[in-house]
Amino acid sequence: QVQLVESGGGLVQAGGSLRLSCTASGSIFSINNMGWYRQAPGKQRELVATITSGASTNYAASVKGRFTISREHAKNTVYLQMNSLKPEDTAVYYCNADLQRFRLLDPIRYWGQGTQVTVSS
Repeated sequence: QVQLVESGGGLVQAGGSLRLSCTASGSIFSINNMGWYRQAPGKQRELVATITSGASTNYAASVKGRFTISREHAKNTVYLQMNSLKPEDTAVYYCNADLQRFRLLDPIRYWGQGTQVTVSS
C-alpha cells in the first residue's frame, strides 16, 4: 500500500505565501519524478511544477518565478513554495509521484487526495 498525503493548504490574501508538502509512505523502493497539479472549479487539472530525481524542475508559465518546487529524498517528500499568490491560483492542489514499489516493477503514478488553496483578493 502506498499513500501520498498533502498538507499546507489554506486561505491567504493576494500577495501572500503558502508552502505545500506531500509525503509518500508505504512500501516504496524508489521515487522518480514528483510533481504538483491543480484543478480549479469547472476547469481541467493542470500541471503546476515537476521535479526529477536529479532535481531538474519544470514549471507552468503561469507560476514561473513565483512558485518553487523542491524535494527531500530521505523523507520521500516534495514541497511547493508559493509566493506572490493571486486569486487565479485558487484551486485544489494535488501531488503525484512516479514510484517503484519493488525493484523489478515499472514505476506507477500515485496521487494524493488534494489540498485546497484559496487566495482572496
